[in-house]
Parts: sequence; C-alpha cells; structure tokens
Amino acid sequence: MRTLRTFGVAAMIAASVMWTPIAGAYQSGQYLPQPDESDLDSHGHYVNRDGNVVHSPARSRSGQVPDGATAQCRDGSYSFSRHHSGTCSRHGGVARWQ
Repeated sequence: MRTLRTFGVAAMIAASVMWTPIAGAYQSGQYLPQPDESDLDSHGHYVNRDGNVVHSPARSRSGQVPDGATAQCRDGSYSFSRHHSGTCSRHGGVARWQ
C-alpha cells in the first residue's frame, strides 16, 4: 500500500511540474515569450506536434497584443501557435499574422 501511495504522490508532483505555466520557453535555440495569464480570458494549453506546451487561443482583456502571440484569429482571439498549419482552425481562421 505504501508503494502505491508513494507512486501516486510522485505522479502528482510530476504532473504539476509538467503543466505549470512558465515565464518563457526555449524552442529550437530561441526564447519564446509566454503571455501574461492575467490578461487572457482563458487559460488552456495544448501540446503541439513538436511536443511543446503552447497556450491555446485566447482573447486579451486589455486589448493589447499578448506577449508570444503569433496571429490574431477572425473571432478576435490571439493564437500562440508555433506553426502556420492549423492556426486558428477553430476560431474562424487567421485574420492577420503578428
């Protein structure tokens, strides 16, 4: 029973570290700024095809372009996608690239 409890605690710690938002990330040798979560209306993330955690499209509360945004979708949300393919696909497509 103790082994199961230890495994469960270790799994919870690993999951919290893996999904904790970070101030920035590195990809292909470059720094990728992360958005200020307090300025966004949603806080979802997904794992892209490269295995990197990326913020899901969200609207800016301040009206400013969030750090790390790569495109604005036609529904007004901002995408943080690292690839053009599929960007804003559930948000009406890309209105403009940042």
